[in-house]
Amino acid sequence: MANDTIFGRMLRGEIPCDEVYSDQHCLAFRDIQPQAPVHVLVIPRKPLESLRSAEEENAELLGHLLLVAARVAKQEGLDDFRTVINTGAEAGQTVFHLHVHLIGGRPQAWPPG
Repeated sequence: MANDTIFGRMLRGEIPCDEVYSDQHCLAFRDIQPQAPVHVLVIPRKPLESLRSAEEENAELLGHLLLVAARVAKQEGLDDFRTVINTGAEAGQTVFHLHVHLIGGRPQAWPPG
């Protein structure tokens, strides 16, 4: 369950993070293993395991996460950036608490991975 992950522990204040944004719906913090000069994770306070477990009732929250990612990108001085949501282990999800990667500050290749 998403509450039992490292992100759940961060949300409860049990583990510190390098916070860049917080509101009643989400928390954004710098990734501890950045893949670019700017690599921020935006996580919902609601424990959702992945995008696969999201339902229609989560639509507003999902939109909010993307708007926060754009806000943080602007705050970080990024004009161009990538957002990524990995869903499932084979897609690269390592923490099973939904999170949006905000990546920027260098050119991005396509396709990724």
